[in-house]
Amino acid sequence: MTPPAVVSEVLRDYGAVVRDAVRAYLPPAEPRRYLYDLVADYPGRGGKMMRPSLCIAVARALGAPLDPLLIAAAASIELMHNAMLIHDDIEDESDRRRGEPTLHSLWGNAMAINAGDALAMTSLRPLLDVAAHTDPLLALGILEETEHMARESAEGQALELGWRADNVVALEERDYFEMVLKKTCWLATIHPVRLGALIAVAGRVDPTAFVRFGFFLGAAFQIQYDVLNLAGDTEVYGKETAGDLREGKRTLMIIRLLQLATADERVRLVAHLGTPMAARTGREVGWIRDRIDHYGCIDYARQVAHAMAGAALEEYARLFAPVPPSRDRAFLEGLITWVVERTS
Repeated sequence: MTPPAVVSEVLRDYGAVVRDAVRAYLPPAEPRRYLYDLVADYPGRGGKMMRPSLCIAVARALGAPLDPLLIAAAASIELMHNAMLIHDDIEDESDRRRGEPTLHSLWGNAMAINAGDALAMTSLRPLLDVAAHTDPLLALGILEETEHMARESAEGQALELGWRADNVVALEERDYFEMVLKKTCWLATIHPVRLGALIAVAGRVDPTAFVRFGFFLGAAFQIQYDVLNLAGDTEVYGKETAGDLREGKRTLMIIRLLQLATADERVRLVAHLGTPMAARTGREVGWIRDRIDHYGCIDYARQVAHAMAGAALEEYARLFAPVPPSRDRAFLEGLITWVVERTS
């Protein structure tokens, strides 16, 4: 099976398992109209299921069965991911999510925040349900890993929001990668990989061994995501085109532009980034997009993403060389190429 085919197949198969598990934790309870319908909204819109599939694939590649514990861990990851999406959309003032209006656009910030909070708490329920049937030390380790991921994610989000609030522009690429490590990689890749390994070989493998692999894979994923925000098909991508420019996010491309722009261009760009979001104009967004093209910032970002993917492949080879061939191992290798070639 070719790498793109195995990635699609595994995402489909494990995605179906996780969706079924997630639905069990989203009952039509009351108050349904004001809470539980909102809680179930984002999970019901679909998604790539990369995070939970990564967790399952790592565990199974290392010999674990697809049992209730592994499914619960994967469902917990997917529930937490959707909870964070609700909050991210509010903090970013985004209009679209998975091709539809964002939850706060439909219901207002207050109700969306409440739904996100409820969904975040719900993400712990699968882990608590299987804890009684799991080795106590392993159950505690899983909860500690989950808390660690949530803390890292909050710190990364704080960096991004703080840079925008204070209009920080003296940023280097290392600052971007520190933010991405925390904001994106811990939930998207590091946590799923570490959790899968912890479940498969509890106590026999140091989970820190998987951080580098998760970082390189997650960084490549995030850079490609940033590129798609500017150069992707709106219908396929599922979010508003150039939303990152309107929101003033410090992507790798913006940091690159700040470094290459002329003095006058930099003054204009910094002024745009310091303008309240509601006052930012389409004309300025268009001008920034033009400057990004002029200086080749998108091509540069793609080059960095491919370099990160190459580093992830090296880490994959180091970690999984002793592991017997399997569909799950092939998925892990194929996913590295998938994250930089995907179009949504």
